[in-house]
Amino acid sequence: MKMKSLELKIPPVALVIIVAAGMWGVSRLTPSWSFDFQGATWLAMGIGLVGCCIAALGVWEFGRAGTTVDPRVPDKSEKLVVSGVYKFSRNPMYLGFLLILCAWSLKLNSPLSLLLLPFFVLYMNRFQIIPEERWMLDKFDESYEKYCTQVRRWI
Repeated sequence: MKMKSLELKIPPVALVIIVAAGMWGVSRLTPSWSFDFQGATWLAMGIGLVGCCIAALGVWEFGRAGTTVDPRVPDKSEKLVVSGVYKFSRNPMYLGFLLILCAWSLKLNSPLSLLLLPFFVLYMNRFQIIPEERWMLDKFDESYEKYCTQVRRWI
């Protein structure tokens, strides 16, 4: 199977669920590697809340612009969204998902589960973000190119 065939196939929310399940599995297979510290639950809740807010703000900006939030069909994007949270991250929804996964790792008390976070980032970059960027560059040309020079991919 060619790697390109994986592009834009797995919805990012589904990938979050897959990675979260993998993190849970790692935490159950390696209980002796657990960590716990006072305030871990509160920290996890805080990071998770920030992640949810960042992702929700990304969705909200797309809604305000009247464009699709389904990342599997970038050709349905009508407008280049560069306002709000998109002034700070080109992919705030994915950044929010990453923070939610970080919070989940804290909740699981499993430092080894953190090893799945680079997988999430690498997969998202290769199979979701890069194909989206190719399409955005093709549709929005210089506007998108300029935006990419001003705003980072993640943060």
